[in-house]
Amino acid sequence: MHGAGIIKNRDIVIVGQQPWDTSIGSNCKNIAVEFAKHNRVLYVNSTLDRITSIRHGADEKIKKRISVIEHKETGLVKISNNLWNLYPDCMTESINWIKVRPVFNFLNKVNNRKFATSILKFIDQLGFKDFILFNDNDIFRSYYLKEMLKPAISIYYSRDNMVAVDYWKFHGEVLEPKLIAKSDICMANSTYLANYCKKYNPNSFYVGQGCDLEMFSRPGKIETPEDIKNIARPVIGYVGALQSIRLDIPLIEHVARQRANWQIVLVGPEDEAFQKSALHQLPNVHFLSSKPPESLPAYINSFDVCLNPQLVNPVTIGNYPRKIDEYLAMGKPTVATATEAMSIFAEHTYLAKNKEEYVTLIDKALNENTSEKTIARRNFAASHTWENNVAEIYAAIHKWVKG
Repeated sequence: MHGAGIIKNRDIVIVGQQPWDTSIGSNCKNIAVEFAKHNRVLYVNSTLDRITSIRHGADEKIKKRISVIEHKETGLVKISNNLWNLYPDCMTESINWIKVRPVFNFLNKVNNRKFATSILKFIDQLGFKDFILFNDNDIFRSYYLKEMLKPAISIYYSRDNMVAVDYWKFHGEVLEPKLIAKSDICMANSTYLANYCKKYNPNSFYVGQGCDLEMFSRPGKIETPEDIKNIARPVIGYVGALQSIRLDIPLIEHVARQRANWQIVLVGPEDEAFQKSALHQLPNVHFLSSKPPESLPAYINSFDVCLNPQLVNPVTIGNYPRKIDEYLAMGKPTVATATEAMSIFAEHTYLAKNKEEYVTLIDKALNENTSEKTIARRNFAASHTWENNVAEIYAAIHKWVKG
C-alpha cells in the first residue's frame, strides 16, 4: 500500500455480473477505469452459461464468447495501457433452477472451479502477483474464488439488494451472508447496504457512489425540447424507466389530483402497469416516452421541480439513486421518497414520507428556490465523481490493512 491515499502499482482482478460489453451503464466498469489509472486491472466478464448459449446463440456477443470457448480466438482483450478485459474460455452450467441445495452447491463449486481455472490462466499470462480480488455483487459464480484464486485481499462490493430479486432470492439468502462474512473487506454504495454487510462482517464500509455527470453539468443555454414547450407551468418532472416495482403509481396520481394546475411530466419507457394506470386519464399528466440519453439534460432543465417517487420495498430500499445526482447537477429542486439511502442527500433535497408530504414539499420546493440553493445543489453533485468514489474504496482498504 502507499500511504493513506491512492493505491498504486497493484494488480487488481475484477469479477461481477456485468460484462465489459454490456449495453447499459456499469458502476464496476467506471471503477475499473479509475483503478487502472494507477494499477494493472483485469476485468473479467461473467461466464457464458449453457442455457444462454442455446437461447441466444445468434447474438453477436454470444458468438464471440463461443468462439473464445472453442479456442478460435483469445479471450484477453487490451482496453487501455493498464486495463484488460477477459472473456472466460469456459462454459458453466445453468443451475439456478435447482432447489435441492446440496446439488446446487456441488454444481456451483464445479462452475466456480471452471471459472477460476480460466482466470488463473490469464493471471499467469499477465504476470499478476499478490492481486486484489474485487467482486461486484456476484454471489454464485464467484462464491469460491477467494479459496480458488488465493488473492492477497478479497473485496465484496454490494451495490444492490440482490436477494430481494426472485432470481437470486432462494440460494442468495443463504450464500450472500456467507460470502460477505468470508471476504476480507465489504464495501457498499449506500448506507443501507453497508449496514446490511456489517451484520456479517465488521470490516464493512460505506464508500459512496460515482456518477457520470458531465452532460448534466455543462454550462451554456439548453434548448427546451419541442414536446414540452407548450406544457403549462409549473412542470413537475421525472426522468427514467417507469417501472411499477420501483415507482409509486398511486402517489403520482395523488399529487396530480391534489394540484390540477401542476403539470406532471414523465419521461421514460413504461411497463404494463404504467400503461394501464389511471394516470393516462388525467389531463395534467403527460407521458413523453423514452428519449435518447443525450437529450435528458434538456428535459430535466425544463422541470420546475424534479421527482423520484420511489416505492419503498426490498428491491429499492438499498439502492443508491444516481438519478438524484443528475437532478442536482442541474441545480434542480428535488422531492424524493425518504429512505436510508437518501439520507446523504437530506441537506439538498426534500424527503417525503408519504403522498401528503409530497404535495406539501413540492409546494415548498416551488416557493423557496434560490440561486444560492441552485449553486449548492450543483456543487454537492459535483463531488460525486468516480475519482472520489475510488478514493473512498482505497481508504477502506487502508483501514483494513491497519487493522
